[in-house]
Order: sequence, then structure tokens, then C-alpha cells
Amino acid sequence: MTSDEVTAALDRVVGGLAGGGDDRPGQRQMAAAVGRAIEQRRHLIVAAQTGTGKSLAYLVPALLSGSRVVVATATKALQDQLAKKDLPFLEQRLGIPFEFAVLKGRSNYLCRQRALEVAGGGEQLELSASAGSDRSDGAKPGTGPAPDGAALGAFGRQVRRLIEWSMTAETGDRADLTFEPLARAWGMVSVGSNECPGANRCPSGDVCFAEMARKRAQLADVVVVNTHLYATHLASGGAVLPDHDVVIFDEAHELEDVASSSLGLELAPGRFFALARGAKPLVDNPAVLDALEDGGTRLTALLEPRRGQRLVQPLPEEAQTLLTVLRERVSRLSAALRQAEDPDPARKARAQQSAGALAGDLDQVLGLAPTSVAWVEGPPYYPVLKVAPIEVAPILAAMLWEGDEAPTAVLTSATIPPRMAERLGIAPGTFDQLDVGSPFDYPHQALLYCALHLPDPRTEQYEAAMHVELEALVRAAGGRTMGLFTSWRAMEAAAQALRRTLPWTILTQSELPKPALIEAFKSDERSCLFATMGFWQGVDIPGRALSLVAIDRIPFPRPDEPLLQARRERLGRAAFGAIDLPRAATLLAQGAGRLIRSPTDRGVVAILDPRLATARYRWDLVRALPPMRRTRHRHEVEDFLAHLRD
Repeated sequence: MTSDEVTAALDRVVGGLAGGGDDRPGQRQMAAAVGRAIEQRRHLIVAAQTGTGKSLAYLVPALLSGSRVVVATATKALQDQLAKKDLPFLEQRLGIPFEFAVLKGRSNYLCRQRALEVAGGGEQLELSASAGSDRSDGAKPGTGPAPDGAALGAFGRQVRRLIEWSMTAETGDRADLTFEPLARAWGMVSVGSNECPGANRCPSGDVCFAEMARKRAQLADVVVVNTHLYATHLASGGAVLPDHDVVIFDEAHELEDVASSSLGLELAPGRFFALARGAKPLVDNPAVLDALEDGGTRLTALLEPRRGQRLVQPLPEEAQTLLTVLRERVSRLSAALRQAEDPDPARKARAQQSAGALAGDLDQVLGLAPTSVAWVEGPPYYPVLKVAPIEVAPILAAMLWEGDEAPTAVLTSATIPPRMAERLGIAPGTFDQLDVGSPFDYPHQALLYCALHLPDPRTEQYEAAMHVELEALVRAAGGRTMGLFTSWRAMEAAAQALRRTLPWTILTQSELPKPALIEAFKSDERSCLFATMGFWQGVDIPGRALSLVAIDRIPFPRPDEPLLQARRERLGRAAFGAIDLPRAATLLAQGAGRLIRSPTDRGVVAILDPRLATARYRWDLVRALPPMRRTRHRHEVEDFLAHLRD
């Protein structure tokens, strides 16, 4: 596979796009580099800004190579784009036969065995129409015979709909549902990897949706997964995904954080309640089950006052004592399960699997390694103890990058953070790196404005002044604004202030699900959309609906975030430059990237934080942004936006 062959195939494919496609030299450069990387078995890191067409740039050479490929994406939107748009398009245009599949974590698929048990077993009692059964917060539902029809509560009605759906569903994928079920309702008919006994030990194993998805993936040339599932695959020793020659990480700037999360563990009190509930039909010993539920209650009491805090090492004596007691109680349940007789082997195997996984996680917490950090988070009264490795580099080096059997990796994103290869453990000399730039004419299409006259965001005077500035900018844009905020509170405060003075609709993230919110913003050209971190990336709104992206402040990570705290402590005085500044620069660039999405888009990125123009680190931030023309004068912004309205 030569570079000329890759370029010719890419041109043939792009020629099939509507309008014949745009001329994108960066796309050709990236495709050729991906082809060389696969041929030479060298890892590749590619910065490819919005509009490059990076999906086709890595898919075309990967398919031409005849390699088995896994594409890991950080967002569901990108996963859907690959599965529903890019890969079907390549099937038609590339001229090479191939199969592709989408694979998700097991809990994303309905479990037919669980649905059968709920429909025909004693767990019908869970569908009580009592007020408690409508709760989605994990509280124990009421008991009593399950009523029929309209007498069911919302929870019960949803479970019934899910059971009915299981009889006709093709994939069992939660994403194929026509409604969004309550978490508890879905939990009644699904299982996680820690609960599933495996197809060979389950009566419904031959019709299991998750197993069917895995079989499709085993036969596919390209498997699309999310990055969390790929990290789970690594943690399992390679047991989740089929063998593959190439792995492509799209939105690779998120790989470090996703790997930290997926290579750690979560210990929630709800796991003890769920295990007791699942074991109840099998264990004729109320004392063992009650002790387990009591353990969940005691764990909640231990963790609740520590929400948002790190747990020091060694663990506090109170925590060490309770976790040891919980470990003993899980062991007693495991012993009771071994002696239990049950005509349904799958139910027993699930309970044993859950107990074993819980015991293993308790052992890890009790023997917490100095290379890990533990902390507590979660909503009030539902705390979760989390454990994650402080650094993922040595783990990924051993699991992913090194060795004769290691797949060739392509890591790509619109923004590549500094020292990303080092932080991910990719050894020097084993990879190539390039930046293919952008196909857009940023100096003519976009203006970067820093509101230098505003107070420092850390002062009390800032918020009111920022609202006045934002109002003036939105008026100049005639609506058509996406406001990106670093906190939920700041978003709500800005929306409340500007709704009193502006004539246009202001939509906020709290009002609608994300897809519906984006559609509402697109359909009303004069509206504004105010949102928080979930909208700083993965949102595509080309055209006249968006002329202004306003960012309230530089998005530095929280100083009290436990995992980053632990990393900062290791680096000392170098931590700001190695951790905080690169993260802020990457996220700021992602947010600014919402503005220009096509060659005809024009508009303004307004940073309402004067530190972008005054701080000693300002150029690190500016250089991470697209090369827009810059100004500190609002009248220039108003003139620019006025021309766009004409």
C-alpha cells in the first residue's frame, strides 16, 4: 500500500460526497501518514482540526491495508457518525468489501435471561405500583403482587415495556429504544460484566444480545467501540475485543482521563443492596442477607461526609475496619451461594460473579497501592468510593504500546495536548507526530476577542460586568450565540440575567436533552444556547444559526479534583505547566472550535476572561487556538458581526 494508492482511493471516495467534496490537503496528508504508520508498524499522533475529514483520512488507509481495525471514540455522537454515516458510505464508494460492527459494554444491552426472570419469576414483586416504585434514586421499591395495566407505576410500566420490547428487538441495544428508561427500570433487565456468568452458563446464552454483538464484532473488519470499553478490554487482559492489528483513538486528548477511570474501580453502597437482592431467592439465611444490606447502609454513612474528598493512605482506621467487616460478610455470602441449590443456574452464577467481583474490589481498596488514589464523589446520600491509578503511562506502556503483539496505534484529535505521548507512556522513537492544520481560512473567517477591560474572574465584581459584556455581544450578533460556561451556576445566572433584557430565546442545558436542545437552537436562527462542559466539544452547528461563541472564563481544572491533586503533588512546582495549563488550553481550543464548522462559516470567539491577554501563560493558550485575527476592542467585534447580519 503506497501513499499514491491511499491518495487515489481517498480522492475516489471524497468525489462521491455531495458537491464532489472540498479540496482538503490536510486530509490527504493525514491519510498518507496513517498508511505509512500501518505499513511500518509505528504509532502515529495526528492533530487534525475541525473540517479536516479525519474519519475518512484514517478509515480509507486502514481498510486498504487489510488489517483488523478497532476504532475507539470518546463520544457517542462520533460513534454514531462512524456507524451510520462514514462506514456505510465507504461500503458504497471504496470498492473493497468489508464488514463493520458496533460493540458496547454489556450493560448497554438488554439481558434476555433477566427479562424472563422478571416476567415470570418472583421479581414481579418489584413492579409494585406504590409511590416508592416510581423512584429512580435506588431506593427499595414497595412489595406486594404486581398489578396489571394502568395500575402499574411509571417504574413498573417501563419494565413491562422493556420486557415486551425484548421479544421483538433486533439488537437489544438501549440506544434503539424509543424512550429513555429510568435507571432502575433498565437495571431490572440488564446486567454488567461483573454479574454476567457467560453464555455457556446461562440458559439464554444462545440468544443473548450482548453475545450476538460480540459475535458480529469477531467477524468484522472494523469494530467501533467507545474509549471506555477499550480501556476495559485492556484491564481484562484482552478478553473483551477481538484480536486486532490497528487501533485508532479518535478524540485522543481524552484517552488519559478515560484510561484512569476505566483502569480503576468504583465501590458504591448500592452494590451490597443489589447483591443481597439477587441472592435472596438462593440463600435461606436472612442473617447473611441482612448483614450485607447493613454493610451497604454503614458504607453510605462512612462515605457521605467525605464526598468530594480524597482518602489518605493508609486508610483511616474507621474505613479500614468497616471494609474488613464488609469483606468478611461478602465471603459468608459466597460460601452460602456455593451451598445453594437452584433450578436456575444462571441466577446462581450471576450472584456468584457479583460476589466475586465485589470481594476483589474490596481487596484492592484494603490493599491500596501507593500508585493509586482513592476519593469519594456522587450526589447526596449516594456516595461512591473511586480508586484510580495516579499515572496511566506505565500501565498503558505494558498493556498497549509495547511488545510484538501490540497493535499499531493512531491517535488523533483536533487538539493534541503537549507531552501527550509521554503522559500516555508511548516510548520516544516508537511514534511519529504531525499537525495537518485546518482547511479553513481562520484569519478571514473568524475574529478572536478578549474582553480585556473586565475584572478578574476571581473577584466579586466580575459576574455582573461579564453579564453586561455578554448582553452587548449577543445584541451585536442578533442572537445566534452559544455561551459556554465553566459551571452550571454561572450558566443559570447568565441566562436569568439576559432573559430580562434580550428579545430572543435563550435555551439552557437544563431544559432539554442534548440532541433536542441542539435541534431547537438550529431551527430558531435568532436563539441563544447557554451550556456547560458537555457542549464544549462534539457539537456541530454550521451555518447562520451560530455567529458568536462566548466563553465565560479560562477552563482551568478544579484545584480540589482528587486525581489531579495527586498528580500535582508528584510534580510539585512544575504541576501548573504540566497539568493545569495544557488541560485548560486543550479545552479552550475545543470550545472555540464550535464556531467554524464549514468553509462558509464566519463569526467571533469571545473570551470574557482578561487573563487571556494579561497572564504570563497567555501565549500558551493563544497558540492552542485556531489562528484567528485578534482584537481587544469591542467596537471591532460589533462591526464584524454587523457585516455578518447584512
